[in-house]
Amino acid sequence: MAQVAARAGVSGQTVSRVVNGSPRVDPATRARVEAAMAELGYRPHRAARALRTGRSHTIGLVVTTLATIGNSRMLQATAEAAAERGYALTVVTASEGVEAAFAQLADQGVDGAVVLNEASALVPSAPRPPGLRLVVVDAPAETGAIVVHSDHAGGAAAATAHLLSLGHATVHHLAGPADSFAAAERERGWREALAAGGIAAPAVVRGDWTSRSGFAAGAALAPATAVFCANDQMALGLLRALAESGRRVPADVSVLGFDDVPDAADYLPPLTTIRQDFSALAQRAVGALVAAIEGADPAADGGRAIVPTRLLVRDSTAHR
Repeated sequence: MAQVAARAGVSGQTVSRVVNGSPRVDPATRARVEAAMAELGYRPHRAARALRTGRSHTIGLVVTTLATIGNSRMLQATAEAAAERGYALTVVTASEGVEAAFAQLADQGVDGAVVLNEASALVPSAPRPPGLRLVVVDAPAETGAIVVHSDHAGGAAAATAHLLSLGHATVHHLAGPADSFAAAERERGWREALAAGGIAAPAVVRGDWTSRSGFAAGAALAPATAVFCANDQMALGLLRALAESGRRVPADVSVLGFDDVPDAADYLPPLTTIRQDFSALAQRAVGALVAAIEGADPAADGGRAIVPTRLLVRDSTAHR
């Protein structure tokens, strides 16, 4: 560190701030220190730094599954956001419950954790180790932790309004699991948009986020002329079911998804969908967690952040 400081023409304390990701460093100075570190091949010794600072510079990620594309994309985005701030990421599954996942993270000495999606429903009832700072992605504000989520309800309302604007008398909904906060919010947005148009909501058809459940929902949604699906994977399964039953999309049925997965534009037809900004979601979650780890008061930002969503119109929706 002394060699880096001498090469960059700064103090050892400034080098320490750069290494620890402190925002209290001028960008030009930071660049000069990082260049000196690269020239000298300097790498911080994580274990030694943990002993000195009392922090491991590692955060945990708690998930129930990585089989859904949304969770996989959040994993990648969270890892990137953590690395930008000088933190490593360790992933644990809540297959044996969130309490067991928290205990595992505590054993690994993480500084805090991000909890994703379905696992968030288990947080309020799960005791957490003392000092484990949490940010929960997709959870109600009453969770008791810092909460970050996409504007699921707003996106769903925009999706429903778009389908109604195309002349459809009503919009059916292929919803996500009943215990999912994101699914509940998307269903709420759908209901509110229908109510705003004076339209009674049809019976909800429920899936489990997988394309297989979307395919299975095909028979129940056969009478529909417009379907808002709670995610793109279920929309993909529904597209196949409709095609096999002889119903054309969008000539007979308009189908709209949620997430904008990487392949959505390559569906047949290309899928109209609501885009979630997974990168922005991860940046807000990791940024809030690191701020809490470093002593910031989460109440200063309201303890909650909502990331906007956006409607992308493609070929799977059309005028009635």
